[in-house]
Amino acid sequence: MRLVDLHCDTMDLLMGNDKKLYENNLCVDIKKLKKANSLAQIFALFVDTKDIKNPYDYCISMYERFLGELNKNSNDISLATNYNEIINNNKISALLSIEEGAVLEGDIKNLEKFYDLGVRFLTLTWNYENEIGYPNCFEEFKDKGLEKFGFEVIEKMNDLGMIIDVSHLSDGGFYDVYNNSKKPFIATHSNSRTVTNHSRNLTDDMIRCLGNSGGVTGINFCNYFLNDRDDSNSTLEDIIKHIKHIVNVGGIEVLSIGTDFDGILSTVEIKDISEMDKLVSSLKKNDFKESEIEKIFSKNALRVIKEVLK
Repeated sequence: MRLVDLHCDTMDLLMGNDKKLYENNLCVDIKKLKKANSLAQIFALFVDTKDIKNPYDYCISMYERFLGELNKNSNDISLATNYNEIINNNKISALLSIEEGAVLEGDIKNLEKFYDLGVRFLTLTWNYENEIGYPNCFEEFKDKGLEKFGFEVIEKMNDLGMIIDVSHLSDGGFYDVYNNSKKPFIATHSNSRTVTNHSRNLTDDMIRCLGNSGGVTGINFCNYFLNDRDDSNSTLEDIIKHIKHIVNVGGIEVLSIGTDFDGILSTVEIKDISEMDKLVSSLKKNDFKESEIEKIFSKNALRVIKEVLK
């Protein structure tokens, strides 16, 4: 079973230390990706703007560290920027996302610069208000939509061939993207709000809208978005419960994988990317067909990548 994972935070944990991408004690490295039969891994360049004074410059430094790791491991992994590069690659394909639109610093030219560097996904907000819009982690921002610059960003992303990511975006911002994007958009790492009532998750209406746009949501393994227990564990049963609900609401085409590995503090029954076969087995036990599991694990994400990326 080939795997496309829409979100991991591994690069954030490689910054400022001597950990390596080939093998480390994190949830994602090249050896683990090989064991997972990974086709493509989307690596987030995550910038916490409360800690970083110059988000654009820091994101560039993270990008340079990422390229350095790819160059050291060029026999095993390489940067991909579109569908054909993934499909024709005999290595693991690494795709780049920026998680926090504030790195653009309100300048659309910076979006073009990142595109030229090979970035193909942008998570419009993280947990803070920025020039693009508002996060979904505060109730007072729930109905606030995109800022003027936000509309400019989604139009430019459509034109360039970049994938818009609405994970972390306010409900109002989600609907602004839905009503204005000419291309499918995605939630790289969000679950069902009906199953677990967390603002980071999608309502049933959002799931349907995402499906109507041709987009997908990547199932997130973080316990906060999977359950409301106090034990801080993420179980296969939790994951299956969200998968079943999302498929029932939006159809099998709307679901992908967005593990959030290396951005999760909780204990996950699937302890790292190498253990994704546990999810395959669990899906089979829950009567999912091989063809359906293939859609969840790679084909749905590849469909969006093929349609949007140039």
